[in-house]
Amino acid sequence: MSRRPLYVAAGTAFATAIAGGAMTRIDAWYRTLEKSSLNPPDWAFAPGWTIIYALAALSATFGWRDAKAQRDRSLLTILFFINALLNIAWSAVFFTLRRPDWALAEVATLWLSVAVLVVFLARFSARASLLMVPYLAWVSFAAYLNYKVVELNGPFG
Repeated sequence: MSRRPLYVAAGTAFATAIAGGAMTRIDAWYRTLEKSSLNPPDWAFAPGWTIIYALAALSATFGWRDAKAQRDRSLLTILFFINALLNIAWSAVFFTLRRPDWALAEVATLWLSVAVLVVFLARFSARASLLMVPYLAWVSFAAYLNYKVVELNGPFG
């Protein structure tokens, strides 16, 4: 079987990580924000996201291989692309625009995009769907952390 789906998925995950990372600035502004006591240390985010992106790339690969209909493959590609854009957008809104309040609204859309992928993938690939569950859990936790930043520091702008 072709390895092309894996290379495309891994490349897309890598590009998403690079773009999101380029918009993430752990600077004085971020350091002065009050955060939840559950907030992980800054160093934990990079390995955590690396695992999430690797699982998402595997999920996309298995989903692509297990989907037999071209329509499902096309929709799968679109759903992962939308998710990647929303993932990058959250970093841009939170860190670049410094608007955790807007990011809180955006993270709800990001969460929905992951949930849609979990449900859509389950139609033809249980393993691909299950590989997205840690991503859904992380975005749920990230939404809570984002909420706490807004609650403890607002208003913004």
